[in-house]
Amino acid sequence: MIINTGMRTDIPAFYSRWLMNRIKAGYVMARSPYDSELVFRYSLSPSIADLLAFCTKNPLPMLPLLGSLSQYKQFWFVTLTPYGREIEPGLPDKKEILKGIKELSRRYGKNCVEWRYDPVFLSEKYNEKFHIEAFGEIAAELEGYAGACVISFIDLYEKVKRNFPEAREVPMAARLRLGKFFAETAAKHKMSLKPCAEGNYLAKYGADCSGCMTIRTFEKAIGEKLSVPKKSGGRPGACACHLSADIGAYDTCGHLCRYCYANSDPAKVAENMKRHDSDSPMLIGNVRPGDRILDAEQHSWRTGQRSLF
Repeated sequence: MIINTGMRTDIPAFYSRWLMNRIKAGYVMARSPYDSELVFRYSLSPSIADLLAFCTKNPLPMLPLLGSLSQYKQFWFVTLTPYGREIEPGLPDKKEILKGIKELSRRYGKNCVEWRYDPVFLSEKYNEKFHIEAFGEIAAELEGYAGACVISFIDLYEKVKRNFPEAREVPMAARLRLGKFFAETAAKHKMSLKPCAEGNYLAKYGADCSGCMTIRTFEKAIGEKLSVPKKSGGRPGACACHLSADIGAYDTCGHLCRYCYANSDPAKVAENMKRHDSDSPMLIGNVRPGDRILDAEQHSWRTGQRSLF
């Protein structure tokens, strides 16, 4: 089974101590975002957790702790964009994040590390020329360190409109121009380009439009075929990501990026982060009277058959 840690928040950046405590305890609990009284309990036994999948904008706090995860296979999506602190106020120096990506690749190999350059939006400052220069520079730095680059153009969810009112959709003509450049530049630096939930319109430029966090991606990281149940967490629609178990929680990421879909309100984030207890079995708060605790149905998906990727 795949344990996902980062579609709702950034656990490596803000909650690494909590994660290490859960690893020691051997289990973790996650409250359903759709039913506040429903709590899922997941085993973290290495015999069941085939891979830990991380999505982060800042892996640096986790680097000194990676020795404690040596019994687990890992996959890292690390977002590195060229935006300033007026857009991404909570991030450390981008050069340090770049070093962190390279360190992860040296430890686990480039099949276990992918670079995310998303979301892409346009403004007077962050225009097409800016993105072309920035993407080219980062791609050159990550040649040999990242197996792929994931891109997406900004989606204006209601919470994004509220927190980033000046954001605008990227016109299709600009998506095609930038997408073509991204695909060609990624290939030049020995990476595939994976558009995230963008359909197939960039396939003609060589982009891999099959999805980003897919079973094939995880098989490459593990080096082994997986036998995945049909109903194990895939999402319908344009997104092909495989999200079988996410142990995070919404409105808990302290980066406070203005385009974030996982945070609805900075005040709520601050309140939730105060409620975090690194000794609790769940990320925010604790088990409450009346909670319904459900043990997730889990088993290893590994087949023992070596992957050909």
